[in-house]
Amino acid sequence: MKWLLVVLLIAVVVSLFSGLFFMYKKRGNPNAVVNALKLRVALSITVFLIAVGGFVFGWFPRG
Repeated sequence: MKWLLVVLLIAVVVSLFSGLFFMYKKRGNPNAVVNALKLRVALSITVFLIAVGGFVFGWFPRG
């Protein structure tokens, strides 16, 4: 489960930089930036829910 969180966090960072790339290099297409933002928000919410669920259900040791 920890590997899933690491992969999702890496995906969040990749999405962050892809949004930055679209913002600076492709200024004529604001939809690409919005899509990168939507993906980043969805991934961040998923990471948060998995982390909370992991502690509640005991997937991650406390301590």
